[in-house]
Amino acid sequence: MKFKRQEKILQLIGERMIETQEELLSALQECGFKVTQATISRDIKELNIIKVSDGKGGYKYARHENHEILAESAKRFHNVFKEAVKNIDCAQNIVLIKTYMGMGSAVGATVDLMQPDFMLGSIAGDDTVLIVTRTVENAEELCVVLKKLLS
Repeated sequence: MKFKRQEKILQLIGERMIETQEELLSALQECGFKVTQATISRDIKELNIIKVSDGKGGYKYARHENHEILAESAKRFHNVFKEAVKNIDCAQNIVLIKTYMGMGSAVGATVDLMQPDFMLGSIAGDDTVLIVTRTVENAEELCVVLKKLLS
């Protein structure tokens, strides 16, 4: 979810002249992403996106020089998630992730990086991550998204 959205953001700013967060929000919505202004702002910060001259007297969003490092970090978290998770299930507005021994914190950090708007918080133990969402539907949606990360 977050990884795909951020990947799309990088693709969009690489292909288009996007000058404002509003333009980026609109472009993401055209691509089918349900996103808010606050989420866009967080993504820009996390991806270390900056404004650069467009060569015509204006500015556009662009990737900062260290984008390879950021992309590699996202890939590593995804790989850790795939290798560490044994099972994902939900009950009411809670998602429970069972991991291999000692991997709960790493998986919890990966989930926290995703920052879906409907996630209230998470607690990670040695082999378990507990995530609280706003609604039952949010928990079910998050469960589906997390399971897709395993494939």
